[in-house]
Amino acid sequence: MGGTAMTQTSPATQTRTPLIAGNWKMNLDHLQSIAFVQKLAWSLADSKHDYATVEVAVFPPFTDLRSVQTLVTADNLKLGYGGQDVSQHSSGAFTGEISGAFLSALGCRYAIVGHSERRTLHGESDAVVGAKVQAAHRHGVVPVLCIGETTEDLEQHGPSAVPVAQLRAALEGVDAAKGLVVAYEPVWAIGSGQAATPEQAEQVCAALRAVVVELYSSELAQTTRILYGGSVKSGNIAAFMREPNIDGALVGGASLDIDEFAKIVRYQKHIGV
Repeated sequence: MGGTAMTQTSPATQTRTPLIAGNWKMNLDHLQSIAFVQKLAWSLADSKHDYATVEVAVFPPFTDLRSVQTLVTADNLKLGYGGQDVSQHSSGAFTGEISGAFLSALGCRYAIVGHSERRTLHGESDAVVGAKVQAAHRHGVVPVLCIGETTEDLEQHGPSAVPVAQLRAALEGVDAAKGLVVAYEPVWAIGSGQAATPEQAEQVCAALRAVVVELYSSELAQTTRILYGGSVKSGNIAAFMREPNIDGALVGGASLDIDEFAKIVRYQKHIGV
C-alpha cells in the first residue's frame, strides 16, 4: 500500500494548495510584528500574489498574536497566522502554557506542534506531541506537526525511519480528518545553511504520505499537505516544490527577511517550477 501511494501521488499543485509558512521563533515584538505584516502584505499585493494559488501564514511569538489578529482583521488581509506551540491542556494550573482555546479566540488557523526545538530543549516526547495534536483539534486549530531526524538518527537508522516513527506515534488516536499539516524538518539542516537535497526531502515526504495512507486512507493522504523545512531560501525553494510530495515550506530564518520571504512565497512567478 505504501509503495503505491508514493508512486501514484499527484503533484501538489494539482491536488493541494501549497503553503509557505514563516516561523519567527523568538523574534520581533508586537510593534515590530505589525510593521512586518503590513510590509509583507504590501509586497505581496504589489506583485499581485494570488493566495488561492499559494497560501501564506506566519507564526509570531504569542505576545504578538493579538496585534497580528487586529491588523489582519482591520485590513482584511489574506495572510494566515498561528501559534508556535499549543498546550496539551485546555485550562488549569499550567503556568506559562497557552491553551488551544486562546489561539482559537485569536483567530489562529494553525499551531506548530512538536518542533525540534521543543523536543530537544523542552524534552517533549512523542506522547506529548500527540496530545498537543489532539488539543489543537479540540479547539478547531490545525496542527502543523513537525518531525525530523538528527545527524545521529540519519547515520544509525537511515533517512526516513525516525520521521516515520515520530509521525506514527503522534497520530495514534488522532482523527486526522479534522485537519493536519505535516512538516518534515531534518534537525541537521535547521539553521545550518545546508538544506537537504530535493531528492532526500522527497524520499522522506513520500514515506510520510504512505503512513497517512496506511493509518487513514489514500483520499485523506491526497489532501494532506507535507512541508519541508530546514535552511529554505528563495534560491532552493523551487527545486523542492518540483517534487510531487512536497507541498510547501516551513521557513525559519529567511521568514524574518521580508524581501526574501516574499520571494519564497512567489516561487511560481519569479523562480518557476
